[in-house]
Amino acid sequence: MRITKRSAAEKLAAYLHHEIGLSALVDWAENAIMEGEFDPSESATLAHALGRVGLADVRPFGLTWEDSEAILHSLGYKTRVDIVAA
Repeated sequence: MRITKRSAAEKLAAYLHHEIGLSALVDWAENAIMEGEFDPSESATLAHALGRVGLADVRPFGLTWEDSEAILHSLGYKTRVDIVAA
């Protein structure tokens, strides 16, 4: 599978939008690291970002909003929060 900064950002966004759970995000990140194909110009950034996401299910590491924001920033994206009526 081809992994890009965009596909990684979209997967993290799906987690933040509650479209997938943490375990699915972690599984995806771990599989992407082991089996994914990275563009050489993005491989270091992706390896760091996915490595961090892959540890999110280990209690001492977790995945805070600030972590997510930093990961997305490293991938070239900004975060924005929209508050809407329930």
